[in-house]
Amino acid sequence: MSDLSLTILAETANDAQAIERLTERTFGPGRYALSAYRLREHIDHVLDLSFTARIGTLMVGSVRQLPVCIGDTPALLLGPLTVEPPFRDRGVGRALLERALQDAKARGHRLVVLVGDEAYYSRVGFKRIPKGTVTMPGPVDPARLLVCELVDGAAEGIAGAIRPDWAFARAV
Repeated sequence: MSDLSLTILAETANDAQAIERLTERTFGPGRYALSAYRLREHIDHVLDLSFTARIGTLMVGSVRQLPVCIGDTPALLLGPLTVEPPFRDRGVGRALLERALQDAKARGHRLVVLVGDEAYYSRVGFKRIPKGTVTMPGPVDPARLLVCELVDGAAEGIAGAIRPDWAFARAV
């Protein structure tokens, strides 16, 4: 990132359209068929735990988090993480991930879950959830269901369906 002056900012309501266009460009129309979108259809992401990456005024990336429960265990669902193609492999995604996890931990969250590539996300602490212990709405490749403990041991014994955390959503 040495050749870019990157700024990571908390998402604002004014960012919604630009993020939607960015997500459309990077994931295409097939994104709505993804299991994580089944959850996003029912509960909003948390603005102050969701971030944009900018170079000057140009938005080059975004990451969102929304409140979920894994069985009875509160967690955050991270995603989508999206970066404009010309800015990939330049540290934008990692900077967004690090900020999202850092702020989630600072606000007292213990777990973050996502559906993604273990080789990529393991660099910031995500690991595979044991097969058969956690489910999501719709089909999900179990090898892509990952969790990051923000507190040591927080993922021990997690089991059940990932679902929206309505109690958290009402509290904010």
